[in-house]
Amino acid sequence: MNQPVFSIITVTYNAEKTLEKTIQSVLNQTYTNIQYLIIDGGSKDGTLDIVKKYESRLSWISEPDKGLYDAMNKGLHAASGDYVWFMNAGDLIYANDTIEKIVKSILDAVRVQNFEPLQPETRSLPDIIYGETAIINASGEMVGMRRLKAPEKLNWKSFRMGMLVSHQSFIAKREIAEDYDLQYRYSADVDWCIRCMKKSKNIHNTHLILSRYLDEGMTTNNYEASLKERYAVMSKHYGRISTALFHLWFAVRFTFAKYVAGRV
Repeated sequence: MNQPVFSIITVTYNAEKTLEKTIQSVLNQTYTNIQYLIIDGGSKDGTLDIVKKYESRLSWISEPDKGLYDAMNKGLHAASGDYVWFMNAGDLIYANDTIEKIVKSILDAVRVQNFEPLQPETRSLPDIIYGETAIINASGEMVGMRRLKAPEKLNWKSFRMGMLVSHQSFIAKREIAEDYDLQYRYSADVDWCIRCMKKSKNIHNTHLILSRYLDEGMTTNNYEASLKERYAVMSKHYGRISTALFHLWFAVRFTFAKYVAGRV
């Protein structure tokens, strides 16, 4: 059976403090069918010195861009693998054998479901692969698991309940991965995931922890802007009335939970 190629894309800008661990988490994988791309936005610190240490095992560019999602689009255009997976500076693939376990999981599923034998174009591989996300701090120490747990079954309607799968644990077939919509500054990843799922016929739950996400936090202003953008994304895909009702329910539930906690 064909062994799929994973195009792993790391977007960087002045990331000298966090990048090397990310690179090592990719290059230390026991699975070898990997194309590794680093898309740098023209860093002024020591980021490129770190990249050059490993350049025999990866491809990279460094040039000004229009922001995070523009750089991610450059990565999509440069990718040539069967799957694209974004692992940005500071984020880590969960373990050295994670991709090997992913491939075993999807190939076992192909056999169990009696799909046609895999062809070189991998047309019987799942369109999307997903799993869980662990949270780490700046020192790389485990903080815990992501609050939102990946659902047993995922489809494009799942995200109306929130981004149930983090971007770092969402792997899409390159052929269904459209560009990120640059009208969104903070939430284009949510829109991108939903659009990928809308085009998918087969979405596979690995039941694995796929990534370690660096929780650096956000400024209050960015957090509020992100929420507004996410509301716009949800309204676009699920309708304004449905989105408003879901958000009203979330607000009531949150208020009730705070009230109960105050009574204890």
